[in-house]
Amino acid sequence: MYWKCADKKIEYGNRTLIMGIVNVTPDSFSDGGSFFDPAAAVEHALLLEAQGADIIDFGAQSTRPGYAEISAEEEWARLAPVLAEFRKRSQIPVSVDTYYPEVAQKSLEAGADIINDVSGRVNPETAKIVKNSRSGWILMYNGAGDFKETGKFFSSAILEAEALGVPKEQICLDMGIGFGKTRQQDLSLIANIADYKIEGVPLLLGTSRKRVIGEYSRQPDAKKRIYGNIAADTAAILGGADIIRLHDVENEIQGIRMADAIKKLNCASHS
Repeated sequence: MYWKCADKKIEYGNRTLIMGIVNVTPDSFSDGGSFFDPAAAVEHALLLEAQGADIIDFGAQSTRPGYAEISAEEEWARLAPVLAEFRKRSQIPVSVDTYYPEVAQKSLEAGADIINDVSGRVNPETAKIVKNSRSGWILMYNGAGDFKETGKFFSSAILEAEALGVPKEQICLDMGIGFGKTRQQDLSLIANIADYKIEGVPLLLGTSRKRVIGEYSRQPDAKKRIYGNIAADTAAILGGADIIRLHDVENEIQGIRMADAIKKLNCASHS
């Protein structure tokens, strides 16, 4: 199966893909400021690629709980030098985390392949941009509710996007762990992926260093939640997640590879 993202066809389904996070922000919850300098952001992205990331996800606005919104102009000012330099040095698929249509347009013109949209709605303006560029579009459910509500959003979002001219093959879905949900609802989404996953559309899991991991692994330090994250990744992969969005590629890739091996053997034994 392929996810169509501009001039790239990203194969998924045979193994779990890794999306490496690079926050070009001063205030993200676990690594704010670490890669705010454009040169530092580019070097970190190249490191994540070398460690095994399949996609790099650049974000220039924190969406941590209680975040202060910045303008589209400021968000683009942070992204522009990073995308320009990274594209000179790598051709790996690039995702840009934004809900501003104007930032989406400029990012795609600068070489991005995917728009990672956390707005929680199918924005007609963004849909037009995605349609014209043939880019990938990640649609997140950022409302309250468990897997039943998430499944309803996924089904309606695909229909809305298709009605606006964006084919299903360009869409990826994200259940929105930590966005508007209780920790119990977050947990239910990880545990019940098979009940709401849409056939023929890649599903992305983003739990990296989030509060649900901290609460259930009893680890208050976000940067030390590696093992809790690997457990969540494993459960999600066995349930059918196709892409894991994470900060720590070097360590978590071990758990992802192991989960893939178990899943492959399990599928073979039941075929």
